[in-house]
Amino acid sequence: MRFGLTTDFRNPPDSGRRSAAVYAEIIETFVWAESLGFDAAYVFEHHFTDDDYMSSPMVAATAIAARTTRMRVGPDIAILPLYDPVRVAEDGAVLDLISNGRLDFGVGLGYRSVEYAGHGIDFKRKGARADEALEIIRRLWQGETVNFSGKHFSISNARLSPRPVQQPNPPIWVGGFSTAAARRAARFGDGYIGPTSRAMYDKYLAELRALGKDPAQARVMGGDLWLVVSTDPERTFNLYAPRLIYWFNAYARWFEGSGTGLWPMIKDAEHLRSLGLVNFLTPDDAVAHIRRRVAEVPIELYTMMLAPPAVDMKLVRESLELFAAKVMPAFK
Repeated sequence: MRFGLTTDFRNPPDSGRRSAAVYAEIIETFVWAESLGFDAAYVFEHHFTDDDYMSSPMVAATAIAARTTRMRVGPDIAILPLYDPVRVAEDGAVLDLISNGRLDFGVGLGYRSVEYAGHGIDFKRKGARADEALEIIRRLWQGETVNFSGKHFSISNARLSPRPVQQPNPPIWVGGFSTAAARRAARFGDGYIGPTSRAMYDKYLAELRALGKDPAQARVMGGDLWLVVSTDPERTFNLYAPRLIYWFNAYARWFEGSGTGLWPMIKDAEHLRSLGLVNFLTPDDAVAHIRRRVAEVPIELYTMMLAPPAVDMKLVRESLELFAAKVMPAFK
């Protein structure tokens, strides 16, 4: 099994730090994590925030790719309907070249109407727009000269130069929380990325079968948002808790009215603990936890968040080093 880290590059207004320094520190941490044996670095995307949340994951992934040699890189996820598909196919091809074939292209639809309004795109048409974009991107990456006339995109004689390293195309991972997301992953993706519950996995398999595809070929990437290993999990939880509450509550506010409410506003550390949204574990308990997760869903690359916004990166490095030394060997 392989292990990856995800990040959103956020820098809260009360951090007292410049975002340029925060971004640089996160990239340096990924470079160091690769030396520990971590296999992937993936980047989240959101727009119009007050904490410099990463708005250009392909650019960030390219920066990470240029500093690493082995890690898989890419968005997890890019909000695909906000993109022009020819442009993103070209950007992805260049990223795949710079990384020498390490791009994983994770995509989804997002759930914040304000992001669509800010880009001048109809939020209600995001699904159909994503479907057309996925078809166009795959065809371009596979070397076709594309002519396409759809409801959202009209393209004449588009072709890629340069083309990506990976053939027939860099893997396309489709994410989301719904049956529609499972259907889109089965129809247009090379795998599913996202919440790795058994229920979601079963939806994905059912959609593959409905399309006449072999469910044995299903690919799944995901894991836990927050798994932190420590020799003293209680102490580490208490140090992380204020920043985790900030992280969860920002999403809870964004979820309001979106139909994607995955958790409530969190009142305090004990409320956070009671919701079961985070895992602060000893190495042995982390090994057992991950084994249970992969027994339920055959995850090929297990992901977890790098760090909550503005937490002391020394704590993060201690946890990652312990994970690499005491957890990873159980899965190699």
